[in-house]
Amino acid sequence: MPLDTVPARHWTRLDDGRFRCDVCPRACTLKPGQRGVCFVRAADENGMVLATYGRSSGFCIDPIEKKPLNHFLPGTPILSFGTAGCNLTCKFCQNWDISKAKEFDKLTSRATPERIAMAARESGCSSVAFTYNDPVVFLEYAVDAAKACHDLGIKTVAVTAGYITDQARPDFYQHMDAANVDLKAFSEDFYHRLCTGHLQPVLDTLKWLKRESGVWVEITTLLIPGQNDGDDELKALSGWVAKELGPDVPLHFSAFHPDWKMTDLPNTPPATLTRARDLALSEGLHYVYTGNVHDPKGGSTWCPGCGKLLIERDWYVLGEWNLTANAACKFCGHKIAGHFQAKPGNWGAKRMQIRM
Repeated sequence: MPLDTVPARHWTRLDDGRFRCDVCPRACTLKPGQRGVCFVRAADENGMVLATYGRSSGFCIDPIEKKPLNHFLPGTPILSFGTAGCNLTCKFCQNWDISKAKEFDKLTSRATPERIAMAARESGCSSVAFTYNDPVVFLEYAVDAAKACHDLGIKTVAVTAGYITDQARPDFYQHMDAANVDLKAFSEDFYHRLCTGHLQPVLDTLKWLKRESGVWVEITTLLIPGQNDGDDELKALSGWVAKELGPDVPLHFSAFHPDWKMTDLPNTPPATLTRARDLALSEGLHYVYTGNVHDPKGGSTWCPGCGKLLIERDWYVLGEWNLTANAACKFCGHKIAGHFQAKPGNWGAKRMQIRM
């Protein structure tokens, strides 16, 4: 067994000698020597394996707002890393050089779970993010790293598309403190046509996270001109979040830029993000944000009770802070949903690569 290959969890041996991966809804059925769509989960003679354990495309310290998470330890640094591969095939992928990688030479860094946790503590990070590519595909590595982080009092964050099975979902998320789930659209046609996936498993993940777990959840939707930015779809998406998850779940609308296999479309106009934010607020959501554009109003947190500015953001830099020590509006006392420290962090917009 290669050094970076470890036995996988969540698979079934089929009667015909193949193995079915039970981590994501694709349910890839593989003969020994074959790899799944994600490329990193594979079959050998004994069952399923993960082929990228302990390897990464690099480690960076980011502002936590970049994940994006606006209601989880604002202003603090987060150690971020990913591996390679993805279980969706989004034609608009903004991290395609990592998530679509089928060559392990992209994985130039190595680190044990314990080393990751120590690096986070040594660098003053409050949390570690499994990001850049979807951590669902490197579940075993992410879970072990999360356990090591918790042993040192470090929080854990999953940045994910939420494309995971009912079976694997509790195993993965029980080790996460927060998640930003990428709800790519509110249309089965979009998921089928542009991601070769399905919408319902993502909705199931979001409902499970909110109803069955203690994970803090925020949602991001990348708005692509002419694909998922129509008023009816935005209202339906926002209304579903408000009804099924509750009005306090933050929703981020992010700007698309041409990339991967969708270079023929324009950038998302800032006005589209503002329109989407206004529609979501009108559907009853309390915290709606714009991203990937310079929009201090859309990036800041406003009190649902009195409408006053609570957390001012200019890109990733925090300004005015009007929360009490127990995370309530200092003007009207409205309790603000999220996980906040008594004082904001001051990491700002810095991004720093680190060596393991």
